[in-house]
Amino acid sequence: MKKLVFFFLLSIGFISLKGQVKSDFVKTSFVMNGDTLPVRILYPENFDPAKKYPLMLFLHGRGESGNDNEKQLVHGSKMFLDPAFRKKYQAVVVFPQCGNDSYWSNVHITTDDKGKRSFSFQKGGKPTVAMKLLLGYLEQLEDLNYLDHDRFYVGGLSMGGMGTYELLRRERRTFAAAFAICGGDNVKNVKKYDQIPLWLFHGGKDDIVDPQFTKNIAVELENRGDEVKLNIYPNANHNSWDSAFAEKDLLPWLFSHKRN
Repeated sequence: MKKLVFFFLLSIGFISLKGQVKSDFVKTSFVMNGDTLPVRILYPENFDPAKKYPLMLFLHGRGESGNDNEKQLVHGSKMFLDPAFRKKYQAVVVFPQCGNDSYWSNVHITTDDKGKRSFSFQKGGKPTVAMKLLLGYLEQLEDLNYLDHDRFYVGGLSMGGMGTYELLRRERRTFAAAFAICGGDNVKNVKKYDQIPLWLFHGGKDDIVDPQFTKNIAVELENRGDEVKLNIYPNANHNSWDSAFAEKDLLPWLFSHKRN
């Protein structure tokens, strides 16, 4: 009898694990002017199009670029597949994928002889091909009746953190709150998204994207009297997303906001 109970519980565990896999993110794509944006979407369990759901848009880093519609799920997807998250927040979670030949933000990147990259963030400027696609796709999402337009959220890491800032300034009336991990922006752009609650993260030892970019944005937001949370992890390098994703208050904080 004990063996029977054990195998029953074990089978329940397998079913539970099987139900929380990356394949739960539905594959789709958005096409505009001959360019394609691969997209993966996680719908709430027992999805009902007659209801209203918050939208969580997640932007990946450079290492997950491509057109396979797979790699963008490498970082962050587990956080949204967590059964506790899916039960509590019932959100539509969207992971678009930036192509190898584009970038989320219009930052100028130079590389020295040692392979060290330097980032020069532009003030204003035209969106990249990837950002144009993202903006077009976002416009399509805004037409969906089952999305709660007062509860749109965005976040990203590295290149996706940079893209988060750019998307916020281009769509300043769209998002209720956002987070950016090890990203950066020109501080002159901050005034365009200074009314949006932000939580910023960076590794103190980041040797890919200088943590000073994030610190400068936080200072500018504070000087403007805006809501900003800042976490600098002293011993973390570029992969500060591991620490950020482990913050138990991140998602409760994010989803607590509604657009005014």
